[in-house]
Amino acid sequence: MTTSPGPATTSAHTPKPATASAPAPGSAPSPTVLVDHDRLLSAVTGLFTGYGIPPGRAAVAATALCHGDLTGPASHGVANLSRLYVPLLASGRADPGAAPEVTADLGACAVVDARRALGLWAAAEAMEDAVRRARRHGIGLVAVRNGTHFGCAGFHAAQAAAHGMIGLVASNCGGQRIARPPHGALAMLGTNPLAVAAPALDDHPFVLDMSTTVVPTGRIRAAARQGERLPEGWLEDTAGRPVTDPAAFDRGTAYLRWLGGAADTGAYKGFGLGLVVELLAALLPGAAVGPAPAALAGDGRPHGRDDDIGFLLLVIAPHRLRPDGDFAGAAQEMFRSLLSCPPLDPHTPVRYPGWWEAERSQERRRTGIPLAAGVHEELTDLGLDLPAYETADVLTTGVLTTDELTTDALTADANAAGALTAGVTGEEGAA
Repeated sequence: MTTSPGPATTSAHTPKPATASAPAPGSAPSPTVLVDHDRLLSAVTGLFTGYGIPPGRAAVAATALCHGDLTGPASHGVANLSRLYVPLLASGRADPGAAPEVTADLGACAVVDARRALGLWAAAEAMEDAVRRARRHGIGLVAVRNGTHFGCAGFHAAQAAAHGMIGLVASNCGGQRIARPPHGALAMLGTNPLAVAAPALDDHPFVLDMSTTVVPTGRIRAAARQGERLPEGWLEDTAGRPVTDPAAFDRGTAYLRWLGGAADTGAYKGFGLGLVVELLAALLPGAAVGPAPAALAGDGRPHGRDDDIGFLLLVIAPHRLRPDGDFAGAAQEMFRSLLSCPPLDPHTPVRYPGWWEAERSQERRRTGIPLAAGVHEELTDLGLDLPAYETADVLTTGVLTTDELTTDALTADANAAGALTAGVTGEEGAA
């Protein structure tokens, strides 16, 4: 197996260290540049092929990555190129030409060694394999070890919904440890995303995409880049007091909370779901796990690396399990009934997870994808052919706007204050 130490074309793809400091919390939002979706997709595909990824794989990986920008939030989109994916490829931690190997195949289920292939592609490929198995057997399960960061879990789960099936995706964070167990002093687990997708109303599939912590680290860092304060309940200090400065997380003075908040308000639900992900996505295929002896050498702050990530991709084919039933029709009736529920506030209609993402995707395909000015600069420094900065428009959205909120953020805020009611999703990758 060979690795590529850097791009196969020019040095324009070498990541450039960021020089601008983050704006102060509470300052005005950064301007944004609108970029046509197809143009962004083509540019990201070209970047990946420059690092030796075969063109077909590169196109799939680019589609998976741009999904975060297309549906929101941008914390799991192209902002991660210079921070995450280019360093993975440049350092050899991700192998652009890896050939994943099936190590166990029982027909309906299989175990795959991804061999450090780029997770954006490897997870999509594993999901397509699970869909094929479900089409034959009624259910398809592919468990993957030795993976790398795969982007938005919801993107991969939604592949099953596009085939009229139910998809479940889970991923741990390999050996990276970010969150402390309730009453624990050491970081032991990652954000451990979980996603479920299914057919719902036309062009609006059900897609629940969530971290098992209140939010993923990408949301914290996105707020830091934008100079935004966090809602109380996302981070806490060592005494359990709320922290609203997002930069405190990377300083090591603040810690992610689990879904459910504190131990006495339901943190064991989020923590328990995080352990479920470790069991299904990592222990099952034999990937690295967070709660390992190495975790006990930590000092309480996040530590370890997100190498040898484990994925679980499960697909159920309803038409095989109930051939005489109308699953699609029943699903439409169920979700249509939800949308017909009278809202408490007429300006905040009842919607299910995935609805707003579908709406946002359709809009951004028409009008373009908004990239923050800092992200636009990073991408052009990487050599991506994007429109010039002078086309920028200023957006005034912040962390608390409906456009950018996600299911796990809403869940956390509802647990903390009962203040938010909109049902939106779209969230997590493996960190």
